[in-house]
Amino acid sequence: MMATVRLSFSPAPVHVRTARLVGVAVARRAGVREDLLDEVRLAIGEACTRAVALHRQYGVPDPVLVEMSDSGAYAVRVIDRAPIEAGIGLAALDADQLANESLTDEALTTGVGFALLAGFVEDLQVRPVEDGVGTEVRMVWPVGR
Repeated sequence: MMATVRLSFSPAPVHVRTARLVGVAVARRAGVREDLLDEVRLAIGEACTRAVALHRQYGVPDPVLVEMSDSGAYAVRVIDRAPIEAGIGLAALDADQLANESLTDEALTTGVGFALLAGFVEDLQVRPVEDGVGTEVRMVWPVGR
């Protein structure tokens, strides 16, 4: 039976820790290998921190949404409601572009966040939310049942 856990929290940094703790607990229950749990913790923390930062930067009061599912693999979706151009435009930047000093501080922070996530997660997708407001960061890890 597939289990799904959904969290929503106000865009405050203090809530990122809770999302990480819940994410690791669900990952462990789903059957993610112990040696991957630190990566899960770091990736969820980075994705949630990024979402919180975008909400705060753009004055978005809506909650950050996190959805965790163990349908065949362990998948985590972190959804922000910031303007699309704020959150997704840097998803395709490569390391040379990230090193470019002409990028704004906000752009560099978002780009580095994606670079860190790519280092933690082999199966990473970043795309606009279906209704056109916000970005979904989807991360997947294998499970061993």
